Amino acid sequence: MVKDIDISNINKDFESRVRLGIMSILMVNEWVNFNDMKQMLELSDGNLASHTMALENKHYLEVRKAFVGKKPETSYRATSEGKITFQKHIEALAALIGKG
Repeated sequence: MVKDIDISNINKDFESRVRLGIMSILMVNEWVNFNDMKQMLELSDGNLASHTMALENKHYLEVRKAFVGKKPETSYRATSEGKITFQKHIEALAALIGKG
C-alpha cells in the first residue's frame, strides 16, 4: 500500500542549498554576522547578500546593521515566522523520505 504524503509544507523558498544553509545556521544561533555566515557557507559576498535579501523579503530573517568600532557589521537572525515555516519545511522533507 502506498502511503499518502502531504508535501504542502515543502517550501520553494528553501529549495536552494544556500537558503537551506542560511536557515539551518539561524535555527541554532541567535544572531550571525555576515562574514561568519559567508565563511561557514563558503559563499561570495554577492551570493550571500542576494539570498539573505530574498529571505528578508519573505520575512524569514531579520537584519541588524551596527558599527563595531568604526566598522559596519551586518547580522542576521531567523524571525518567528521564519523558524516556524522552516521547521514545517524540514518536517515535510522528513515525512517525504519516511523519517517523520
